[in-house]
Amino acid sequence: MHRCIWVPKDNQEYINYHDNEWGVPVFDDKKLFEFLILEGAQAGLSWSTILKRRQSYKIAFANWNVNKISEFDEKDIEKLLFNKGIIRNKLKIKSAINNANQFIKIQEVFGSFSKYIWDFVNNISIQNNWKTIDKVPAQTDLSIKISKDLKKRGFSFIGPTIIYAYMQAIGMVNDHTVDCFRYNQINFKK
Repeated sequence: MHRCIWVPKDNQEYINYHDNEWGVPVFDDKKLFEFLILEGAQAGLSWSTILKRRQSYKIAFANWNVNKISEFDEKDIEKLLFNKGIIRNKLKIKSAINNANQFIKIQEVFGSFSKYIWDFVNNISIQNNWKTIDKVPAQTDLSIKISKDLKKRGFSFIGPTIIYAYMQAIGMVNDHTVDCFRYNQINFKK
């Protein structure tokens, strides 16, 4: 069974993530929020660093309850800064709280964050056909557009590269290389 070349052969957590989550379309707002925060936390770090801390993030951030997170105050921020299970970066922590508030506003305007984000692709995953990993872009015109729109709405830690990684994670794009067994499993143009 051949996987995308970026998946470490000796990291079961990473293999499970690749095989079961990465590139699979996500429409659940709670899961969409989780990935938005984790992708922002990853900025400047490796994804394996975040995967190792994923459960700790879930606990620290109220099981991804966006309403509870939006109410975090300075005391909560201080507590999170001492939590060794997450990335203890004050800007990233404050960004997660800010983004929870902005996420709620989008839910109020559009009915759900899912409706908002998936409208950018007309509710259909973009099916790419990359033969090698070096062809996969770090950002696209669409990720730039989404990033700008989110920034306009008050979000932070959502640059075009982070947003493209987010789009890959939540299945807005299928960037499994064509030789990966997952490519055909989630290719909706078959």
